[in-house]
Amino acid sequence: MQIRHKGPYVQGYTELVPRSGETADMFMSFGVLVLAPGEAWQDKGDSRDERIWLLAKGSATISWEKEQCEISRTDLFNQEPWVLSVPSTVGVAIEAGESGAEFYRCATDNPLQFASRMYTPPECKSEFRGAGMMNETSTRIVRTVFDDTNRPESNLVIGEVIGIPGKWSSYPPHHHPQPEIYHYRVLPEQGFGFCAIGDTPYLIKDKDTILIHEKEVHPHVTAPGYALWYLWVIRHLEGNRYGVQTVPEQYQWVTKPGASIWSPKDPQ
Repeated sequence: MQIRHKGPYVQGYTELVPRSGETADMFMSFGVLVLAPGEAWQDKGDSRDERIWLLAKGSATISWEKEQCEISRTDLFNQEPWVLSVPSTVGVAIEAGESGAEFYRCATDNPLQFASRMYTPPECKSEFRGAGMMNETSTRIVRTVFDDTNRPESNLVIGEVIGIPGKWSSYPPHHHPQPEIYHYRVLPEQGFGFCAIGDTPYLIKDKDTILIHEKEVHPHVTAPGYALWYLWVIRHLEGNRYGVQTVPEQYQWVTKPGASIWSPKDPQ
């Protein structure tokens, strides 16, 4: 399923994926918060939802419990994120800095009361995936913020991917039982990419969101000349937490050492 967002984000909080109606089967809500310089926002704790706040751009002072942190990010593509993870009962206060601020927020039910944690840019460092395989056609940048290895108490997994111009990501095609949200930004903004969800292709533009369900394969390709950033959030299922992707048998050969992949010959 594709959710298209045309034009700029409006000031304040906009829920892009509600946890009701036709998107209820994602088991999580997802939205964007845009604050003007000096504007403040309160996210009060409740009895149900753990929350994630990821800084997309700008600067802010963010406070939770007895902690406070000044954070900034000017560029999604070249800078790693700041990400705050809090349990249901912990409130979060945000005050935008001189340049304003833009955050992504994800929430899901979780009765556990665990320690809040701010993940810093060095902890979310970029790594190249796919390097040395498939003639470098699926090399991309991956930033995993947290998963079961460093946040087993959470019901969420979160990270960022940057699709390099003209190359594939989320490749080879794979699937998993857990629902996943992809949210995209394009550089420059007028650019595009493509993804396939199962057998259905989608043209991806800036600020689009894709919802992925059980056993839907989801490879992506970035148009030459553009870069494709996307935030991915996976919701663990009760008794079936995310950990391993399944690559359909017909695609498994491409990553094997020594795989014979056709390359064009020099016409000269």
